Amino acid sequence: MNILRKMAGFFVRPLDITDPGSFQSSATRVDSGEIVTGSSVLGLSAVWACVNLLAGTIASLPVMVYKINAKGEKEVDKAHPLYRLLHDSPNYDQTAVDFWEFTSAAVELRGNAYAKIERNGDRPIALRPVAPQIMSVRRTAQGPIEYSWTQDGKSYVETEKSVLHIRGFGGDPLGGLSTLHFGRNTFGLAQAIDRSAGSTFRNGLRPFFQVVFEKWLTPEQRELAETRMVEKYSGAVNAGKPYIAEGGAKLEPLSLKPEDAQMLQSRSFSVEEVCRFFGVPPFMIGHTEKSSSWGTGLEQQTLGFQKFTLRRRLKRIEQALEKQLLTPADRAKGVSIEFSLEGLLRADSAGRARFYQMMTGIGAMTINEVRALENLPAVEGGDVPRMQMQNKPITEIDEEAVRQLIAEQRGQSE
Repeated sequence: MNILRKMAGFFVRPLDITDPGSFQSSATRVDSGEIVTGSSVLGLSAVWACVNLLAGTIASLPVMVYKINAKGEKEVDKAHPLYRLLHDSPNYDQTAVDFWEFTSAAVELRGNAYAKIERNGDRPIALRPVAPQIMSVRRTAQGPIEYSWTQDGKSYVETEKSVLHIRGFGGDPLGGLSTLHFGRNTFGLAQAIDRSAGSTFRNGLRPFFQVVFEKWLTPEQRELAETRMVEKYSGAVNAGKPYIAEGGAKLEPLSLKPEDAQMLQSRSFSVEEVCRFFGVPPFMIGHTEKSSSWGTGLEQQTLGFQKFTLRRRLKRIEQALEKQLLTPADRAKGVSIEFSLEGLLRADSAGRARFYQMMTGIGAMTINEVRALENLPAVEGGDVPRMQMQNKPITEIDEEAVRQLIAEQRGQSE
């Protein structure tokens, strides 16, 4: 079984009692009568869009390994063995984008993401993802956390030293809380609304009329009316077909409309409910109603998404990587692992320009550092930090020069 089939199995495997990340101990049928599974939930456009946005955005950010150099400065350590592993390719089958997208999707839906750590001595040489629904986690009597799963006909029992565990919201050492479980009623309601809408459109959007007979029908006549007439006149494909009235039958129009049942409002509300579970502003998945409800508009909502939604997710991953992949020697040297948020600026040329101007203006970045981020060659003299000099302390101002300047201004005004 290749890695793509393993990833597909993660999405389509039903949510049930065997799923340790779901915290679910009962049937999957929810209050709305729908059966909620991983595949049915991802069939909701709002859930798909939220998970796709979060996982895709996190996966697009480069993971960097930093060290403290001889001058005490923090710099990228491309020579570190973890740099290629985390930045380029965690295993033979996946790129870094593939791996982090799978990992982030697992955290968003199941509350946990796992990867088998393959080592050469103390150094990790590969990270192989494990679908969370096949993982069993427990604390042994001796104290360590134990991970066990069966994959491709082989059983594994490993400790936390050989399993990378990224937990979602919750803070429990044994695992995070599953969105699929705690949002099951919201997702089930959204499924029920979609199913109802589909049935309505399948029947021609709404019942336009009722057939009224003057007398009670015989069983044969009722059977004919309920089957043959429905087959001939119901459905969108039969819209506009002329009705042939006979036997005293007549048509009476109905005033029921989709708006009367608040179907459209219900569908809109279900999108907002799903977005609330994932912490995603609705406009970011194409739901533009009430788009200025947070902050002063879309720009403030985007900044809020980065601060309050992305930041904590990135921090969870960074700390898990540092805790489980760095050696004591790495920590002693000040090695750290971080996502580079500057990757979010790649599609925003105006935002990048303002950022670079500010950072070079205060001497925080050099010209060559900016050029390196833009994939441009270094220039001579570009490694020296620069900053504006007009903001001098008032104690260093030449008072005589100030008096002369004031006198000259007065002379010009006279």
